[in-house]
Amino acid sequence: MKLVFATNNLNKLTEVQKMLPNTIELLSLKDINCFDDIEETATTLEGNAQIKANYITKNFGYNCFADDTGLEVEALNGAPGVYSARYAGEPANTEKNMEKLISELHHKTNKKAQFRTVICLNLNEKQFFFNGICKGNILSKKQGNHGFGYDPIFKPEGYDKSFAEMTSQQKNKISHRGLAIEKLVTFLTQL
Repeated sequence: MKLVFATNNLNKLTEVQKMLPNTIELLSLKDINCFDDIEETATTLEGNAQIKANYITKNFGYNCFADDTGLEVEALNGAPGVYSARYAGEPANTEKNMEKLISELHHKTNKKAQFRTVICLNLNEKQFFFNGICKGNILSKKQGNHGFGYDPIFKPEGYDKSFAEMTSQQKNKISHRGLAIEKLVTFLTQL
């Protein structure tokens, strides 16, 4: 089965490819000659995932899935949430996003947070959604060199290291995206 993953993030693409069975051929946007900038204008993770998946299905005719992920911090009423990638403003900058978040939590005792991923799958003219959540805490300084995004300052519950200190295999077993992809893969293998 051929499926397009509607992302330009090569880190995500690689991460997801490792999790899919060999029966699913994952195509990137580049593979289908899509170089369009698909604007994520929704105010929810579900909405942004849906926008991207629908764009590919409508304009390129492929079965497709897209995701959107947000870091939801309890003490900040769920922020940065859907705005996680551009939390510190435009242009998107991972280092500035982490600095801003650490700064905003500096005097707060509650550092609880969760990563949440929503996947929208368009398959044979039907639409399905899958969620994955990983609870944890925000660290006061960066730890580790692996991963991407907020990984160096997110420590998952039950672990003594950040996502950025884990191998991709360790992270995928417990991560928000890993859990959502696992649900997607289970669904696809039962067809």
